This record gives sequence, C-alpha cells and structure tokens, in this order.
Amino acid sequence: MKNNSLEIPKLNFDANGSLVIVASETSSKHDFDFFQGKSIIQNRKLKKRFANCTEWIEFPSTQEMYKILNGIGNIDNFLATFNGEPFEGMTVRLFNPATKLWSIYWSDSTTGVLDQPVIGSFEDNVGHFFSEDTFEGRNVIQVFRWDARDKKKPIWSQAMSDDKGKTWEWNWFMFMTKTN
Repeated sequence: MKNNSLEIPKLNFDANGSLVIVASETSSKHDFDFFQGKSIIQNRKLKKRFANCTEWIEFPSTQEMYKILNGIGNIDNFLATFNGEPFEGMTVRLFNPATKLWSIYWSDSTTGVLDQPVIGSFEDNVGHFFSEDTFEGRNVIQVFRWDARDKKKPIWSQAMSDDKGKTWEWNWFMFMTKTN
C-alpha cells in the first residue's frame, strides 16, 4: 500500500545522491514544547511493510516527555504491551542551535541500541524528520511526521519510501491525547 495521502515536502539530494535536509526559517528549540508532560496514545501500525499489506494492528500506550539540556533537548518514555509482554521505547531529541535542525534518536527494550537519527524541523506546527536507512535489505528513506496543529491531540506518523521519495508507505500512526 503506497500513497501520498499525507503531504511530505519535496526532497533534495546532493550531487552524490545523498539526502540534503535544511531547517525551516522558524525552527526553534521550542518546537516540541507541546509534547511536554503525559499522553495516552492510540497506535495504528501496519502489520507488514512493503508487502501490499492492508491489515493494521491497533493498541494503546502511554508516553511521558520532559526537557533536558536547558531546553535544547528532550526525552520521552513510551510504554505498551505487545503479545502480553511489556515493551518500553525511548526517544532522545536534540536541537542544534547552529543548524536549527532537530535530531531524533529511538531505542527500545527489544534492541537496546540507539537507531540512526531522523533529522528535520517544524514549519507551521508540522514537523518532518528524515533519514536514509536500510529496511530488510532495501535502501529506504524514512520520515517521521509530527502534526502539532492541535497541541492537545498531536499526531505522529511514520512512512518509508524505497523510490527516493516518489511514493510513500505509511506504516504507523500515533493519535495522542495530552493528559497534563
């Protein structure tokens, strides 16, 4: 299932074909302030990626985010249960004042390893964060999309492209409700 149903900015590549990420003019260390505190989340995750799958798995989770490093970073803990087993994820987000870009790192209780960061910024309360990666042996571009236009009900989503951003497969949505 590939589509372009959620708007993603046009991607730019350098002469070597590597993805180039430039911050929006309004990017700031306050971009994630809306997310500070606790949230309950309804997750909708595609059962299998890049397999023309139309089956979604839905499950609840909770998340709590707090600021670090005098506000140029934040950490959150994601708690869920998969197949009756507790699962914990952790995100570290760091804002570089020189480039005005955010780097977002993820790790979880399954791997214990920080993933390669997705990098980007917000514009008009919608953030796009990209990385070039490998998924099951294929080169992909991954995007995290944060829609914070409703600060009390932000939406996070993730997609991958295996054709340099011409088409995208959305594979995970988190519908959040702030509890404090």
